[in-house]
Amino acid sequence: MPRRRRRSRVSALEGCREEEAPPEAAAVPPARLTSVQQSDSKYDMLCKEEFIELKDVFSVKLKRRCSVKQQRNGTLLGITLFICLKKEQNKLKDSTLDLVNLSEDHCDIWFRQFKEILAVTEYKGHAVSLLKECELQGFDGRHWKPLFAIHWSVQRLFTGIQTLEPSVVCVGGDGSASEVAHALLLRAQKNAGMETDGIRTPVRAQLPLGLIPAGSTNVLAHSLHGISHVVTATLHIIMGHIQLVDVCTFSTTDKLLRFGFSAMFGFGGRTLALAEKYRWMSPNHRRDFAVMKALAKLKPEDCEISFLPFNSSEDVQERRAHGSPKSDYNDQWQMIQGQFLNVSIMAIPCLCSVAPRGLAPNTRLNNGSMALIIARNTSRPEFIKHLKRYASVKNQFNFPFVETYTVAEVIVHPRNNSSRYGPGEEEEPHETASENSFPWNVDGDLMEVTSEVHVRLHPRLISLYGGSMEEMILK
Repeated sequence: MPRRRRRSRVSALEGCREEEAPPEAAAVPPARLTSVQQSDSKYDMLCKEEFIELKDVFSVKLKRRCSVKQQRNGTLLGITLFICLKKEQNKLKDSTLDLVNLSEDHCDIWFRQFKEILAVTEYKGHAVSLLKECELQGFDGRHWKPLFAIHWSVQRLFTGIQTLEPSVVCVGGDGSASEVAHALLLRAQKNAGMETDGIRTPVRAQLPLGLIPAGSTNVLAHSLHGISHVVTATLHIIMGHIQLVDVCTFSTTDKLLRFGFSAMFGFGGRTLALAEKYRWMSPNHRRDFAVMKALAKLKPEDCEISFLPFNSSEDVQERRAHGSPKSDYNDQWQMIQGQFLNVSIMAIPCLCSVAPRGLAPNTRLNNGSMALIIARNTSRPEFIKHLKRYASVKNQFNFPFVETYTVAEVIVHPRNNSSRYGPGEEEEPHETASENSFPWNVDGDLMEVTSEVHVRLHPRLISLYGGSMEEMILK
């Protein structure tokens, strides 16, 4: 059966005659292609071998040429395979491979065998329609689009098992993705009959979550896929690339506030609180405006930070997994206090366009630890230098006022009210967080808390569609 991929002509399958059926589904080897491309010379032919593994094929259909009056049945041209290709900068791209053969019997045999291997359907609802539906205009964040989550069935296409896996797909930015993840985890606790307040060992979410980036920053999707790209995100879902990801719980006085992946307190929290007051601006203008205003009124937070350093020993990890109280390892807790401009707590690398290496480049999606990054009080120019380093290849933590720790738990206890100004300072209306509360930036959502916040890491608590960090090429 000759093959045609894009504009190249491809020779017949090696060793396959027209009357032969393909081998059984479980024993099918990777497809071996021998491309024949015509050179500049009229008689010179160049042969180039290509290999495609079945795990990279996600759909198949019969290819026909139909006239204007024909709806479905036309002249058979062969079989079209839809494949996933790895491109530069962590991008995935869908492509097609045509197996050209005019024999109805031969094509029917190969088509049925491929369907059995891939467990996909030819017509409405197959994986290709999903990919095309997700290529929408306005996903670059420049225009407002409704954000939504869809409960549907994503097929585990490369396993050869004819089963459907229920999944949830979220189209939106970091705030929408975090809210859907929070809802999935809350549902898992409810189904398990567990109380959420004071929870120490939450159960894992039953449904995997897919993220298609449609926000202004897309930190979570960028960290999962290595790039903020709609087609790449969709193909990870179609191909069933699942990663178990660490999740944090944010609580106060034994009351669960929410599940999340990252948080900022101080400069990061106040910047988001300012940005929320200017929702009429475009996302990028609102963010830049809020950063400038926060830098103009830069001031530290007086707080006390207690943290439990990450210990990879099995004994400590086992006790923590079983919910041992803080008193069981009090001697390991450390405490620092003083004036801090910003406090970041991150369970994921937090890759984004303004920080290609990540806000926490030494963290992984599921290494069982969080990055605690503290910026102590310093001059405004020095703090701005620190912020600019995130966009460069230089080490953003190479400053005397920046401290980094690898932790398992953190307690942040503010000792002053960030919404009150000193004598001679005028508070503009609607410029800061609510009175007597402290603004937190949790996955791009504003969380206002009046007391201390306890952040605890829970390893591999949710399944997300995305690539492996080891395979990604970071800038």
